[in-house]
Amino acid sequence: MATKGNTGELKTRSSVSIFIVIGLCCFFYVLGAWQRSGFGKGDRIASEITKQTDCGVLFNLNYETHHGIDDSDSPAKEFNPCDDKYIDYTPCQDQARAMTFPRENMMYRERHCPPEEEKLQCLVPAPKGYATPFPWPKSRDYVPFANAPYKSLTVEKAVQNWIQYEGNVFRFPGGGTQFPEGADAYINQLASVIPIDNGMVRTVLDTGCGVASLGAYLFKKNVLTMSFAPRDSHEAQVQFALERGVPAVIGVLGTVKMPYPSRAFDMAHCSRCLIPWGANDGIYMMEVDRVLRPGGYWVLSGPPINWRNDYKRWGRPKEEVEEEQQKIEEIAELLCWEKMQEMGEIAVWRKRANYDSCRQQDTKPTACESKYADDVWYKKMEACVTPYPETSEPNEVAGGEWKPFPERLNAAPSRISSGSVPEVSVETYQDDVRLWKKHVNAYKRINNIIDSGRYRNIMDMNAGLGSFAAVIESPKLWVMNVMPTIAEKDTLGIIYERGLIGIYHDWCEGFSTYPRTYDLIHANGIFSLYKNKCDAEDILLEMDRILRPEGSVIIRDEADVVIKVKKIVGGMRWNTRMVDHEDGPLISEKILFAVKRYWVAGENNTTSMG
Repeated sequence: MATKGNTGELKTRSSVSIFIVIGLCCFFYVLGAWQRSGFGKGDRIASEITKQTDCGVLFNLNYETHHGIDDSDSPAKEFNPCDDKYIDYTPCQDQARAMTFPRENMMYRERHCPPEEEKLQCLVPAPKGYATPFPWPKSRDYVPFANAPYKSLTVEKAVQNWIQYEGNVFRFPGGGTQFPEGADAYINQLASVIPIDNGMVRTVLDTGCGVASLGAYLFKKNVLTMSFAPRDSHEAQVQFALERGVPAVIGVLGTVKMPYPSRAFDMAHCSRCLIPWGANDGIYMMEVDRVLRPGGYWVLSGPPINWRNDYKRWGRPKEEVEEEQQKIEEIAELLCWEKMQEMGEIAVWRKRANYDSCRQQDTKPTACESKYADDVWYKKMEACVTPYPETSEPNEVAGGEWKPFPERLNAAPSRISSGSVPEVSVETYQDDVRLWKKHVNAYKRINNIIDSGRYRNIMDMNAGLGSFAAVIESPKLWVMNVMPTIAEKDTLGIIYERGLIGIYHDWCEGFSTYPRTYDLIHANGIFSLYKNKCDAEDILLEMDRILRPEGSVIIRDEADVVIKVKKIVGGMRWNTRMVDHEDGPLISEKILFAVKRYWVAGENNTTSMG
């Protein structure tokens, strides 16, 4: 039985919980009503959401978290809008800076971040007329013109059926250079060789993705694709992909390793991606081999495949494309990949399930000496092959047997059951899953549009074991799980084993994406993690840059940290609500919910840089 003191504590917790649920429930319902669809489509959805509750009396409630720490009323520093020319500013892929680097091996298209003194201390504006993207799956096919007002691709790729401009929207017909009959037909052709239909292939890497139509249509198969393309002359490829609601980052195969762990992807794909696979001693194919799971598939479509029949149509010398394919075949053989099939201009290879299959081959590649294959952030690519995990049986799959999706989502990953991740056991993993179910249930009581379809592109800035993403997993949304490079434990490989996707990143730098590309950002402990590494203002400004107008943020951290963050964002055009931990006010951890206000270029923009 509770003591008198405990009863008072329970009453306090109960009161706080009521205030949290009622006040913030209304906060997010009203958010739903305020969405700017631009063309009336999103407004109907928002109207239906708003009808579900009566918020009339709720704003009279005066609630606040019981943190017991003085929250000064001194005014917050105001952050001014950046100049309108920064509408599509990508700090680490800035065009002007890129052109100062060598073009050899695409070095100039790699990440080159500004020094501290050149960082913008202002809010990147949205273009005039910016509209909330259409809900999925309509967003796959239609993007508001105002959100990415660039027509060059409609001209350059007009005959390839990539993108069409129709009035106030872009339409994406699902075509492509290698998809003359549409992406669905192309994917079905791949599925005749690769187990795409039964959940065995879940994570795909699409190199040089264009507008990411492959990834967009693979969602129909419940396949999650990490697409990337450089910021190059084909303006806004990655921006279009993210506007469509498809995972993508700005990236290139150049001189540094890809920001993904080893043995991450079930399949890798290149369709006319213009990567010189046979060059540099096969270094790019070796990098694909590193990120490909044992037993995984590599698809190459377009030149030089089927060169005998198509070299004239490509307008290329016969000898040149013959030599190009021969080099690719030789490197694939060196890597001990099995060629599964060649169908017209599509070739499919499979990485062996373990090294035992390759012991008898005459020529063996140089093995990489690094003992940690996931140490990739800004590390140079090497002409060597990442060793397979050890096996004890001839038919054993190195790194663990594949599980179909969704079974793999909550099953204990092989990296954990094998003990290869220090201090992470099956028991701690299961505890983590239970904990995040509890956290997410609390989030949904406050922001009950999380799984309504309103948020499509979601980011978890400090993903841990990926349990936040696993709990909210749905065809309506996808999560970019970010593994901070300074995290105590590198668990990104575990996240991929669960059938989720993610990327390494240092939050002291800009993320490899265009502005306004995420609907919801989750930040668990990120400000405590970077407390002595870089300024919280810089991290928050980057969050603001990549967050859509009227997008939402959930920040979970220690009370003093959350109070500091709350004050900073008070000058960033965010509306905020700070609440207690779901277990009550005595828990030191607090949660800040925020919504970025809608504003666009030209509105009170008086200062270009702070």
